[in-house]
Amino acid sequence: MTLSVTIDHRLGNFRLDIAFESAGGLTALFGRSGAGKTSVINAIAGLIQPDNGRIVVDGTVLTDTRNRVFVPVHRRRVGYVFQEGRLFPHLTVRRNLVYGRRFAPDAGGMAEIDQVVGLLGIGGLLSRRPIHLSGGEKQRVAIGRALLARPRLLVMDEPLASLDEPRKAEIMPYIERLRDEMRIPIVYVSHSIAEVARLANNLVVLADGRVAASGAPAAVMSRLDLFPLAGQPEAGAMLATTIAGEDARFGLTVLRTAAGELRVPHLDLAVGTALRVRIRARDVMIALVRPEGLSALNVLPGTVAEIGAADGPVVEIRLDCAGEPLIARLTRRSIETLGLLPGRPVYAVIKSIAFDSHAFAGTLPGGGGGADADMMLG
Repeated sequence: MTLSVTIDHRLGNFRLDIAFESAGGLTALFGRSGAGKTSVINAIAGLIQPDNGRIVVDGTVLTDTRNRVFVPVHRRRVGYVFQEGRLFPHLTVRRNLVYGRRFAPDAGGMAEIDQVVGLLGIGGLLSRRPIHLSGGEKQRVAIGRALLARPRLLVMDEPLASLDEPRKAEIMPYIERLRDEMRIPIVYVSHSIAEVARLANNLVVLADGRVAASGAPAAVMSRLDLFPLAGQPEAGAMLATTIAGEDARFGLTVLRTAAGELRVPHLDLAVGTALRVRIRARDVMIALVRPEGLSALNVLPGTVAEIGAADGPVVEIRLDCAGEPLIARLTRRSIETLGLLPGRPVYAVIKSIAFDSHAFAGTLPGGGGGADADMMLG
């Protein structure tokens, strides 16, 4: 399933001028508030008719201003999940779900409802009304209602923004299952780097109504110039890893990466499980020689690939660790003292305690093995 979006549209003094393509999976639109993320998905859903643009989903043209094509909202088959569930308060969960079937191209049977109920884990909620649901439960029901309309594409506008951390942790695995099992392309709006790192197959960074970067999340997130544009206080890189084994004596799990092994607090996952790990720039120290007599357990050899702009006392540098990116945040004084320049061999030192394992579950897109899980650490 492919998605191609080109939009040139003026909203008051704000101009949206973007173009990107996606090969399916979950495409995250990421950026600070006011970057134009919601306007993009509103154009995809048909809630905005752009001044100029073309939107195509798997060969079906939804908008083409040059050829005067604009498919109305009710015929687009684009499911929309808002920040709040927007359920009908007077209907039970079951009747809210059944309402979604009214917009399907043909009526499905009970098996279809049972599949969606099972996918989202809402079987015990069917007789309740929305007032008796938690925020996470409401969002799962809203997703189910959208799915039962049999959309060709699902757009989600910051669906976790109104939830507290426990509710976010509750619903995240269901979004992962939706991404991996339903095979419906998703355009997911977020300004949370944790959500993007965990969920996205494709990442589009928006800044001031334009695409600042687009591509695989690991490649995009390793760019030093994007985090100020996206309103993030600091950078961080994402590593592809697999569970290699356990250090049972000390309660640690060993992760294998192309750059070397990492030891992190114990993870109850099978050997071979594929994980993504995000390591924050502030958690990486740099040494010129392999350190000895150090409490930090994780030392990865690498090469300085890029040194960011020195706009203040702190500078971010990108390392190439056997093809895997790492980002470190150092003072300008440290960079000068160590004599760091692009091409210089170094060692990246990461404390095991820097890894925060409170948010992990689901499947790594394109990964697998064992009890597959997707993990966003740090």
